[in-house]
Amino acid sequence: MNKPIWTPSPERVRNANLARFIAFVNERRGTAFTRYDELYEWSVTDIGAFWDDLWVFCDIIASRSYDEVVDDPERMPGARWFSGARLNFAENLLRYRDERTAIVFKGEGRETVRVSYAELHERVARLAQALREAGVSPGDRVAGFMPNIPETVVAMLAAVSLGAVWSSCSPDFGVRGVLDRFGQIEPKILFAADGYSYNGKRYDSLARLRQIAAAIPAIERVVVVPYLESSPRIGEIPNAVLYDDFAAGEAPPLVFAQLPADHPLYIMYSSGTTGPPKCMVQGSAGILANHLKELVLHTDLKRDDAILYVTTCGWMMWNWLVSSLAVGSAVVLYSGNPFHPAPDALWQLAQEEGISVFGTSARYLAALEQAGAIPGRDFDLTRLRTILSTGSPLAPESFEYVHREIKADLQLASISGGTDLNGCFALGNPLAPVYSGELQCLGLGMRVQVFDEEGRPVVGEPGELVCTAAFPSMPLTFWNDPDGSKYHSAYFDKFPGVWAHGDWCMLTETGGMVIYGRSDATLNPGGVRIGTADIYRLVEAIPGVADSLAVGQRRQGDERVILFVKLDKGTALTEELRQEIRRTIRENLSPRHVPARIVAIADIPYTINMKKVELAVRNVIHGEPVKNRDALANPEALDLYRNLEELRS
Repeated sequence: MNKPIWTPSPERVRNANLARFIAFVNERRGTAFTRYDELYEWSVTDIGAFWDDLWVFCDIIASRSYDEVVDDPERMPGARWFSGARLNFAENLLRYRDERTAIVFKGEGRETVRVSYAELHERVARLAQALREAGVSPGDRVAGFMPNIPETVVAMLAAVSLGAVWSSCSPDFGVRGVLDRFGQIEPKILFAADGYSYNGKRYDSLARLRQIAAAIPAIERVVVVPYLESSPRIGEIPNAVLYDDFAAGEAPPLVFAQLPADHPLYIMYSSGTTGPPKCMVQGSAGILANHLKELVLHTDLKRDDAILYVTTCGWMMWNWLVSSLAVGSAVVLYSGNPFHPAPDALWQLAQEEGISVFGTSARYLAALEQAGAIPGRDFDLTRLRTILSTGSPLAPESFEYVHREIKADLQLASISGGTDLNGCFALGNPLAPVYSGELQCLGLGMRVQVFDEEGRPVVGEPGELVCTAAFPSMPLTFWNDPDGSKYHSAYFDKFPGVWAHGDWCMLTETGGMVIYGRSDATLNPGGVRIGTADIYRLVEAIPGVADSLAVGQRRQGDERVILFVKLDKGTALTEELRQEIRRTIRENLSPRHVPARIVAIADIPYTINMKKVELAVRNVIHGEPVKNRDALANPEALDLYRNLEELRS
């Protein structure tokens, strides 16, 4: 077994929310759990009891409790959760009304803004009244085309307080990308900023907003938040009004609509890189319970914490972060390039705000190391105790970098799940050691296994990540999917009655998990499936290689591995560099991992949520269409992969 890279102190274990929860369960159930693995086994065996205890422990606010936690956890899809309960998601996030800080906002080139819990409650009340007067009622869709600013949080909470369904996407989406999403769900109200800033540049949103509003007749009102300009020109936008004018009335007492547990809360979207994005409808109680489980138990979040997650409003980590309000923590919002004006921008913020939980992506940590940043030397990170990483597999080298150059006594929790469940299948455990390259544990209440191609559970070898029992944050349905066929084909076609998530991974002897990448993007030379993450971590550690992407190319009835490398400025793809790449892969992985072709490329395509898009590149090199380029942060990069001479031989 590998040696742990970090082990929690006895004091940290004693003070952990998870330790308190174990004691709570033992007292309530007459059990005698002392270890996480015991608690986990119970949580996926007596599923109803676990979620019942979680509901009580986290003090979920409901005007009526549930009659039954879950009717049949073995039925997927179709299990019903918390039937009979009446509650409001926003009421749970606004349970605190004191002067403690609720939101800290920092944008590029802007002064820090702080909003107290009392002020947040008042702002939500005022906006909720404006939405009510605009005719918003339960089930209506309210959408956001907004940067990660306090007004976005206020708009979501105001809409949800009335029983409306919230949906959002990042302001860097193109018109087509927005229409592919909001055009399907037809929102009644659209919140949008006049623009956003990124990497020192200002980007106007009004031209796109005009086209979006004109193309979706269902939009009755466009509420524009001045972000770039104090008085943006909105006259040409249909039904537009400035935010302050829209919410200009008095703030009446905030009344929260009491709704069934399965009332729709969010509509989230698949990445849409291989076709129109799927619109996933998620329920209020299920999302609330799952977020609180992950924040309170797995992240060990407390009222005194300040939590940052670097995200846009189009990524599920935004929804996850905002749920921290239910804990009473200070939620830190950041809008802009995390490397502007320098790689240490976020660490300056961490020092100033005393951030204790710092959430980011694997790519950010790798780029930070590549930039030579040493945050632990340059900033006071006394309060920082946890770094969360998601978005793509976190390389062992990044684990070592974090403990060497950021903070030695720090829990680095690599977490993985998806937009589909608005949460995680595998994540952190504040009671247990961290092993380099591994996600610490499987999530409580998530009966996760790894299946081989025949649907047999395996441990210690790669396979498909599956979940064999229902969980509360499963989508209620997909939008415009009356017979459920889209929903079923997304998760249940591969293994009937079992959720197949689409990740290629391995369960480890430590009880953790290693993620290798998306199973539909795994390489398959000679019939042997290979994850791409191992290739990336090796290749991108070679001097001169800035980024890389590996895909399989169909060739003479088989598949060969093609490796694209983006090189540092001034570096050329010489034969010596090619040989070094091949040798590094052969010696550290296997001969089967060695690419048949290594091709220099000027850019690597990413989704707006900063995930490499192997499938889109694979489509391009095979002359197949990419159906939704607007889902990409840099769609122009795909054109670089067309008709490459190196791929013809």
